[in-house]
Amino acid sequence: MRDLTGTHAQEWVTAALGIKGLDPESPLAGEEWISGPYVLAIALSALAESLDALAAGRSPLEGATFGAAGDHVTVQVLPMSIFDKLLLNGYSAEVWLERGVSSAAARVNAGLGQKEPERTQGIAAVLGAGNIFSIAPLDVLYQLIADNRVVALKLNPITDPLLPVLEKVLAPLIELGALRILTGGAEVGGYLVQHPSVTQVHMTGSAATHDAIVWGPGTDGIERKLHGTPLLDKPISSELGGVSPTLVLPGRWSAADLTFQAEHIATQRLHNGGYNCVAAQAVVVSADWDQKDRFLAELEKAIANAPARPAYYPGSDERVAVARVNYPAAENLGASGERVLVTGLDPAGREPLLNTEYFAPVLGVVELPGTGAEFARAAAEFANEKCVGTLGVNIVAHPATLGELGTDFDGVIESLRYGTVAINAWTAVAYLTPTASWGAFPGHTIDDVQSGIGVVHNALLIDRVQRTVVRGPFRPAPRSIVNREFTLAPKPPWFVTNKTAGQTGRLLAEFAVAPSWSRLPAIFASALRG
Repeated sequence: MRDLTGTHAQEWVTAALGIKGLDPESPLAGEEWISGPYVLAIALSALAESLDALAAGRSPLEGATFGAAGDHVTVQVLPMSIFDKLLLNGYSAEVWLERGVSSAAARVNAGLGQKEPERTQGIAAVLGAGNIFSIAPLDVLYQLIADNRVVALKLNPITDPLLPVLEKVLAPLIELGALRILTGGAEVGGYLVQHPSVTQVHMTGSAATHDAIVWGPGTDGIERKLHGTPLLDKPISSELGGVSPTLVLPGRWSAADLTFQAEHIATQRLHNGGYNCVAAQAVVVSADWDQKDRFLAELEKAIANAPARPAYYPGSDERVAVARVNYPAAENLGASGERVLVTGLDPAGREPLLNTEYFAPVLGVVELPGTGAEFARAAAEFANEKCVGTLGVNIVAHPATLGELGTDFDGVIESLRYGTVAINAWTAVAYLTPTASWGAFPGHTIDDVQSGIGVVHNALLIDRVQRTVVRGPFRPAPRSIVNREFTLAPKPPWFVTNKTAGQTGRLLAEFAVAPSWSRLPAIFASALRG
């Protein structure tokens, strides 16, 4: 399947660009290379290594690097190879295990459904996402391998033009009878999940869609939820969205730092047009930061100047219109005013922007008092208590600030109830890392689902995962080296302001299908021009 991903990668990207109305020559095409063929290819490689280890009687975690974070055992999942160290230099990720899970237990239990591959778990109905086009095949792989179920995948109607290429890439599974790909609307999806042969449901989407599946639509569904009588009589796992916050810790930033991190946060909101389950929606800054006004000015400029693109996802214009009604004083940015920036949010009130996932180019700013550890703790509490959802939280902080906070910052990370915490990186880096886990913070139930139940990806097949923590460089190379940050990573190719993202994305996808030292110089040259 990895080889077939490479064979049909251009066909995949061409179809994706057509769905989203993007110019094939635009740097934005890089989003489709990276979030499509690239991430599927590296996931297939990682899963193949885990299956090889299990077939040889070894644990997928044999040779893994374990650590500790508070009272959690951690597993380093990035970098995993010399190529990781070169291509994602300065980035790291670790999976935190649930409290009480030892490194010895993690090694023994890694493998999940493949520990006993002869024990089938029946048929899973997977409802595919309509925004990022690797989500559906990655969810299929997790059901097949981690949970040992065969899969009926129903595509989101938005992605129907991808059916021919997905049938080609996933042909080995289809030929085995382990996968069937279906198309259709909500009625077809409803029939599928209720089918008596289906033993498990997995979906990616919104909490509202989840509740319609579990409890039923309309007032009848509301009534069932109130009485605790679900319409769905089988287990459901899910990856849902929410209001992802980005916490900006005050420090002494250079002008270049202010510009770069503004572009970073603009990317967190505007990548894929804002149609990401982990798109930043609330930026939390210190009201007492003496560079706050300069930073917000840079953020406004970055949002306004980001490349224009069509609003391809259904209902986007309506959700933007609702945001404008809720916040009539908001800034309308972009060439046609299609992006909304809301400042002055009340941190104590029940703001619509903090309780509604807009799934559109809408971003809000909240100011909290304090500096140092006081602000960091207050920002973490705000993220936990005021922002709906637990999928991902971003933290941006100068290295000197992190050094000053010391163990206080460790406590802040541990306090955050999110499935992915990203420090000086976007949480989407965890999505792009197949050995990381991806999903909401554990503990949600069908009657309060928040950002979902369960995890996906997790190519090391680690049992009892709590979260993933990602770290990245505060500055890109070469500024990072000049400032003694010692990372060679240039501006990331997923930035909406990256000028060579299209070419770099294609080169990365080709490398993921057939890793080779000879491919690296072209990737580095393209990335540095970005």
